[in-house]
Amino acid sequence: MELLKQINDIHIEDFLEEVVSTRDIDSAKELLFSIKEPTDMLRKGVEICVEKHDGQVRKSGEPYSIHPILVSCIVAFMGGDDDMVISALMHDVVEDTDCSLEEVRGVFGDGVAKLVEGLTKIVSIREDKLAPSSDKSAKLRTSALTFRRMLLISIEDVRVLVVKLCDRLHNMLTLDALRPDKQQRIAEETLVVYAPIAHRLGISSIKNLLEDLSFKYVMPKEYETIDGYINEHKQQLQMNLNKFSLKITELLLTNGFSENSFDIQKRVKHYYSIYLKMQRKGISIQEVLDLLAVRVILKEVKDCYMALGIIHTNFNPLISRFKDYIALPKQNGYQTIHTTVFNESMIIEAQIRTFDMHNTAEYGVAAHWKYKYSGSINPRLDWLSDISMKDISDSEYAVNDDDESPEDLYEYAKDSLYAEDIAVYSPKGGIFTLPRGATALDYAYEIHSQVGLKAVEAYVNRVKVPLLTELKNGDIVHIITGNEPRYRCSWLNSVKTGKARATIKGFCKQKLRELNTEVGIKILSAIFNVQDITTLSWLESENLHRKIGRVAYDSEYLKDVVNALKKYITKDRLFSLNFADKYVVKKQKFDNLVIYSNHKINDVEFDYCCNPKRGDDITGFRNGYSVTAHHKFCERAASLMKNGEEMIFVKWTRNAPHRYKMILNLENKRGSLALFLSYLVRLQVDLVAIKLSENSETKSDFFEIIIELNENLDVGNIKTRLKERYKIVEFASLSDAYK
Repeated sequence: MELLKQINDIHIEDFLEEVVSTRDIDSAKELLFSIKEPTDMLRKGVEICVEKHDGQVRKSGEPYSIHPILVSCIVAFMGGDDDMVISALMHDVVEDTDCSLEEVRGVFGDGVAKLVEGLTKIVSIREDKLAPSSDKSAKLRTSALTFRRMLLISIEDVRVLVVKLCDRLHNMLTLDALRPDKQQRIAEETLVVYAPIAHRLGISSIKNLLEDLSFKYVMPKEYETIDGYINEHKQQLQMNLNKFSLKITELLLTNGFSENSFDIQKRVKHYYSIYLKMQRKGISIQEVLDLLAVRVILKEVKDCYMALGIIHTNFNPLISRFKDYIALPKQNGYQTIHTTVFNESMIIEAQIRTFDMHNTAEYGVAAHWKYKYSGSINPRLDWLSDISMKDISDSEYAVNDDDESPEDLYEYAKDSLYAEDIAVYSPKGGIFTLPRGATALDYAYEIHSQVGLKAVEAYVNRVKVPLLTELKNGDIVHIITGNEPRYRCSWLNSVKTGKARATIKGFCKQKLRELNTEVGIKILSAIFNVQDITTLSWLESENLHRKIGRVAYDSEYLKDVVNALKKYITKDRLFSLNFADKYVVKKQKFDNLVIYSNHKINDVEFDYCCNPKRGDDITGFRNGYSVTAHHKFCERAASLMKNGEEMIFVKWTRNAPHRYKMILNLENKRGSLALFLSYLVRLQVDLVAIKLSENSETKSDFFEIIIELNENLDVGNIKTRLKERYKIVEFASLSDAYK
C-alpha cells in the first residue's frame, strides 16, 4: 500500500481533510485499509461494526457506522495497534446495540474487550446528557465526573485515552451537523476535559486541533476576530514566513548542514494559543507580536545547538523568551529549544528539535506505537496515578473519601496537566516542573503529599526562606520536614499546584468537621448550662452524637436537637418544672449576623485577630450580653475554646454579599478608570479594593479589583455586561480565605 508506506510523512491536518470528506461506508473502509493492513480480524471488526449499527444514522444523515470506522482510521494514523483500532470500531457497539462485551471478547479476545470496556465505562458526553448551558455548577460536575472516570479507568491502560481522544476529535470535526446549543455544550466539554488530557499525554497534534475546534464554538466572536485578522493579513504573514525560513535554510547550508539533514516547517500559531496570549496580556490581536513560528528539525541533539548558535548569531534574540526543553524536558516528554528573535520589523518564534523529538511532540505516548520506538511505554504512567491523588488517599492522615468531590479532582488534575511553566531542581539534581508563581511549599507537595504536610523549613539556592516563597526558574530547593503534619488553611490562597491545594483542602475539611463537632457540643452545653461531658452523654443516649457537627451551622437542626434533649432530660427529677421555658432558643438579628440563643444579646463584634469576611465560617463566644465572632480557624478562637469560654450559635444572614476578584485591562488614558467605576455603580456592584499593576509591554494598565455582589444580583449577567464593555482577563469567586 503506497499510503501505508508514506503515512508517517503526512501531516495530521492533511489526513483529517480526507477523513472529513469521507461520506460513505465503502470510502471509509477503503481509507482504513489503506493505512492499516486489512487482517482477517480487522475485516471482521468492520463487518460487525456495520452490521450492528445497521439502520442507525448520525445527525448529519450518514450511516452511523461511518463514525467508528473513521475513528479507527484516526487511531491507525496515530500508530494504534490492532487491538486499539478494533476497539475503536467496537467502541459504540456494546453501548448502543444488542452486542455484549462477552461477544466482543469471544470474537476478538481479552485485549480488545478490556479496551472496549474502558471506553464504555467512560461517561459519554452525549448532547442529550449534558447539563443546560445556564446551569454552570451542573456542567462543572458533569465535566468533572467525566474527567475523573477517564483518568481512573486509563490508569490501567493509557491506550483507552488515546482511542477516546480520537473519538472526540472526529466528533468535533463533524460538529456542524448539530444545533448551535449542542455544539457549544460539546465544545465546552472538549475544551475542559479532552484537550488538557491530550496535552498531558504529549499529543500536541490532537490537543491543538481540539482547542481550535472547540474555540470556534465556545467563543465564536473571539474566534472570528482572530480568523478575520489572519485572513486579512494572510499574504503578508505568509511572505514573512517564507522570507525567514529561506534565510534559516541558507544559513544552515552555508554552515555545514546538507539539504537532507534538516527540515523547516512554518506556520501561523494556533488560534486558541493566540487567544490565550491576548487574554493573559490583556492585548488585542493587533498587539500580538509573535503570530509566526518556524520549526527547525534536525538529526542529532548536537545539531540543534549548532543551529541555535547560527540563529542567535544572525538574529537578535529576546533572551527572556528563551527556553531549553532539550536540557530540561517537560513532564510529558516534550523536548524542544524555544527562542524568539527579531527579523527586520517582525518577531518570530523558532523551535529547534530532532526528528525523534518532533515525533514525540506531535504524537506523545502514541509516538511509541507510530514510530516503533525501542523500549516499552509504561502502561500505567506515573502522572495518571498521581492525578488520581493516590498518595493522598493512601496517607495515614487521609480524609474521609466521602469528602472527595469530582470537582476537586478536576481542579487538581487540570492544574497538574498544565503545570509546565518553570523547572526547579532538588539538591540531587532532580527536575520538577511547576506552574509559574509556585512556592517552595508547592515543590514540597510535588515531591510527595507527606513532604508537603510535614514541611517546616525551605532553602532556595542554600538560603533559608519562608515556605510560601515564590520560586524562579532554575532554583535549587531543599525542604526540611518535621514529624507531624503542619499546615494552615490560609495557605490555600498562596499555593499554586492542584496537588498542594487538594491536600490542604482535604485536611481543612477534616479540621472543619472536627471543629464543628466540638463547637456543636459547646453550644449545647452553654444552652443547658452543663459540662461538655454531660452534653455528650445525653447525645449518645438519644443517638444524636453522630451528626452533632450540624448544630454548629444549621439553626433548624440546632432547635431540633435542643427540643429532643429537653424531652430526654425532663425525665430527670433534678430539673425544675419551668425547665421548658428556661431553655427556649430564640433568633436575634444583628446587621449581617444572626444569633440563636436562650440568652438576651445586645451587641455583636468581630475580634481584630482574624477579622472574618462575610461568608467565612465563623463561631461566637458569649460574654454577658455581648458576643465576639471569630473565624472558626482562628488560633485565638481555638485558645478560647480550650479555656472553656461559653460558645453561642452565630451565622451570616442569607443576603450576605459574595466577593469576586477580577483582573481588568484598561487603556492608559485620562478618565478610563473613572468611567469603569461609574459603570460598577450603575450595575449596583460594590467596590472593595483596587490595585494597579502597570504593563510595560502595552499602552494599557492592569487593575486587580475586588468587588461585592448581593445575592439578589445575577453574577453571570454582571460578568457578561462587564465583558461586553471591557477587557476582563479574569473573573473569579473569592472563597473563604481560611479554606
